[in-house]
Amino acid sequence: MCGRYANSKSSPSMAALFDAADLIAGAWDPRYNIAPTTLAPVVRRSKSRDERVVEMARWGLVPPWASDPAIGARMFNARIETVSTSRAYKRPFASRRALVPADGWYEWRKLPGGGKQPYFFTRPGGVVFAGLWETWRPREARAEGAEDLSLMTFTVLTCPAMGEAMESVHDRMPYVLPPERYAAWLGEEDADVGELLAGPAASLPEELEIRKVSRAVGRAANEGPELVRPIDEEDGARTLPGM
Repeated sequence: MCGRYANSKSSPSMAALFDAADLIAGAWDPRYNIAPTTLAPVVRRSKSRDERVVEMARWGLVPPWASDPAIGARMFNARIETVSTSRAYKRPFASRRALVPADGWYEWRKLPGGGKQPYFFTRPGGVVFAGLWETWRPREARAEGAEDLSLMTFTVLTCPAMGEAMESVHDRMPYVLPPERYAAWLGEEDADVGELLAGPAASLPEELEIRKVSRAVGRAANEGPELVRPIDEEDGARTLPGM
């Protein structure tokens, strides 16, 4: 799964990186502990503008048919195995795919004596998750056509963990897209379901650094770059199986 991640990139830098229009206009500060139901930047293809845009969306997809947006708190991940067929995700998968920029993500490893130890998965330049976006409006707004009450939400796709090192921490991971698949994921190039859901590049496990980090990240209110720093160089990533 992917339940926490970091993104320290500025909106102008994301706009330049993805050749997209910056619609955030400075309304984003670096975040090192992004949790479900919080706002974060996504990149999508805007049909009305006919270009890529960087904008804010709430993490946790709320389907248009939902009666309560609180459902999004449980829909922050979509499984790659069922995303194209599930009731909640098949519509956005068909036409509302997004890129989710990140420095990396956190996973928790269960300890033999109880408790969990967080690890941060990252690589130079960061990673980009495959995501889906959707727009939700309350029933009264739908009847009145009130666009200003719309809520944009997103979810992050997950897939089986790759490699012994990642599997030793958690059995699933976010679907990390390689740059050559960005255009197809955004619907700018033709691609069938198999191509879209091919999974991360085979080289990804070798590119990742896995850091043992502070348990402070477990509290969503905690913030700061110290959350992604390794806490024990000798007992960090390289001591995990396969590293």
